[in-house]
Amino acid sequence: MRYLGRILSFSCLALLISLPLTVSAGTPAPQPHMLLAPAPAAALMDINTATAAQLMTLPGIGDAYAKRIIAGRPYTAKNQLVTRGIIPQATYNKIAAQIIANKPTK
Repeated sequence: MRYLGRILSFSCLALLISLPLTVSAGTPAPQPHMLLAPAPAAALMDINTATAAQLMTLPGIGDAYAKRIIAGRPYTAKNQLVTRGIIPQATYNKIAAQIIANKPTK
């Protein structure tokens, strides 16, 4: 299931690359800085509120790790996934930039 998203992303990228870049008359040609605009930053996933399905979209997180993450809630810091032994350091390194641990509300 999580690979489907990757396949669709790569398919769309391949399609965009294969399309010719055309400029109609009266439209200024795109400048190099316009073509290389950075992509918007992806939203960080909150490990305190994400569903198992959402967690499994992260690299290295399958059903078992998703269940362990949910069972270990709440987290006050995202590195508690490692310090509590929920996931190994190598897996944490893959997802650290994509997650956040918002403090739970009382």
